[in-house]
Amino acid sequence: MTKIAEMARRFRSEDEGAAMIEYSVLIGIVTVAAITMIIAVGGWVTTQWTTLDTNLPG
Repeated sequence: MTKIAEMARRFRSEDEGAAMIEYSVLIGIVTVAAITMIIAVGGWVTTQWTTLDTNLPG
C-alpha cells in the first residue's frame, strides 16, 4: 500500500512541475509579445511625432 501512495505522490509532484513549466513558457511568450508590441508602437509614435514636427510651421 505504501508503494502505491508513493507512486501517487510522485505523479502529483511531476504534474505540478509540468504545469509550472507550461505557465513559465506561457509567461515568456506573453512577455516577448508585449515587448515586441511596445517596440513597434514606439517606432510608430516616433514617426508620427517627427512628421508632425516637420509639418508644423515655425
